[in-house]
Amino acid sequence: MYLTHLGHACLLVESGGRRVLVDPGNAGTDWHGITGLDAVLVTHQHPDHLDPDHVPALLEANPDAVVLAEPAAAEKLERARPLPAGSRHDLGGLVVEGLGGRHAVIHADLDRIGNVGMLLSADGEPTLLHPGDSYEATPTGVDVLAVPVNAPWCAFKETVEFTRSIGAPTLVPVHDALLSERGRALYLRQLGALGKGDVSDLAGAGRTEIV
Repeated sequence: MYLTHLGHACLLVESGGRRVLVDPGNAGTDWHGITGLDAVLVTHQHPDHLDPDHVPALLEANPDAVVLAEPAAAEKLERARPLPAGSRHDLGGLVVEGLGGRHAVIHADLDRIGNVGMLLSADGEPTLLHPGDSYEATPTGVDVLAVPVNAPWCAFKETVEFTRSIGAPTLVPVHDALLSERGRALYLRQLGALGKGDVSDLAGAGRTEIV
């Protein structure tokens, strides 16, 4: 498996002979112009995970890419197929499973939207969980956990408990666009000290092999 962190919650995943982009949102631009994708995955409809202004150009540049999205998000995208929680889609060598179903609580006054975590697995390669904006689903057998390190919907103590409940050996920090450089470093130090798993910071690292 190769991973590239393309800003905030966006990951390029290469596994099972497939190139998959997860959560191309408006909190970063590093994913703009990417081609050669086999699939685009969207955990939910918030713009920092689904950029309404630039995703259409992404899909136009990748006409053969399968688009799988949380059902409400799928309604906002041309050619998107809904991926409800509990469903699976085989991309041919790489299986995507939808987990959870609901976004984490931001505030009691705000309605909860849908959120489907994406579990990616291929024979002989690490299994990756990208939870989107929720710590609700805690599957077993996860080797690599994309960890949202900062958001209006989570407290750091919840982040730590989430990593412990998953028990993945490798933690990849994501969802970090709201942090300053110094603040992000503090979060990652504490995640390394308290979270369960080794922190693999891919920000600025380019394409990285995960074993």
